[in-house]
Parts: sequence; C-alpha cells; structure tokens
Amino acid sequence: MNLLSITKSEDNLITIQKQLINSQIKSPQVFLIDHENNNRGLVNTNDALELAESLELDLVVVSEGQDAPIAKILNYGKLQYQKKKRQGQSARPTVKEVRLRPNIGVADYNLRIEQAVKWLSKGDSVKFAIRLRGRENQYREQAGELLERTATALSQVGKVQSLDKRSLTAQIIPA
Repeated sequence: MNLLSITKSEDNLITIQKQLINSQIKSPQVFLIDHENNNRGLVNTNDALELAESLELDLVVVSEGQDAPIAKILNYGKLQYQKKKRQGQSARPTVKEVRLRPNIGVADYNLRIEQAVKWLSKGDSVKFAIRLRGRENQYREQAGELLERTATALSQVGKVQSLDKRSLTAQIIPA
C-alpha cells in the first residue's frame, strides 16, 4: 500500500504507510500519467523522474497496480494542501442556530423558515432559540406557541428532535 493509511494487524501493531514520491519509488517501471492527465503507459521510473524534475513537479504513486504502480506527475505540496482543505470542509459544524424574538415580523419569520428549509435539505440540523428580554418574559406562552408554529412549519422537511418550552429551544433534524 502506498497511500497514507493506518492498518491494524492481528498482533495489534499499527502501521502507517505514506504515499511514495520521487526517489522513494523503488519499482523499476511505472504506469505514468503526466501533468496534463495523459496516459504515457509503462515507463522506466528514472525517465519518469527526469520528466517530473524537468517540469519542476513531483512523481507521486497514486495506486499500486498489479504489474507496476501507477504514478502521476503533479505538485505534491498542492495535493497535500487540497487534502487538508477537504478535511476541514468535511468537519464543518452540522448544527445551525437561529435566534428569534417573540415579536418577530412575518417577513423575517418567513425568511428564517426558508433558511432552515435550505439547511435541512443540505443535511444540517437547525436549532431555534427564542430570546426574551425584560417585559417579554410576561409573554412566555406566546413564545412557546411561536416555537410550536416553527416546528409545524418545518414538519415537511425535518422532524423535531427536542422541543423545550422551558428554555424556549427546539432542535430540528432532517427528515
């Protein structure tokens, strides 16, 4: 295996193997894919390394073939950067929070519902929280009704995971 991978054997030993680049490639021949994604076929490893060096790029083993490994000419630093960037994107938070006030206008309410529908359709869960300030605490029941109205408005695209009228929060997950 030449990709960065972690394997666990029967002896509970963990081995980490990295991608082979440039002089780390010990195979006498490789199937070469050049920097323009053209298949060059079976080439001597030394010739492939010279071509990569002339282009100021790296020769990277992408896959372990049966006869010879498949190597590609590319910028290894750029590849590492893109991998790290993809990992960061996949680790993004999946809970979006929407804060409401009890006397929210109809247009603002509809806008928040549309945003929540969009997030729920993407697979994110949405948390609604109603904030009460000062005299608004007298109208706690109306805030609870607003929370229920929000949950029923989103019942087509999501289901209520938790609805807490005491803390005035509702967690809605994709259906």
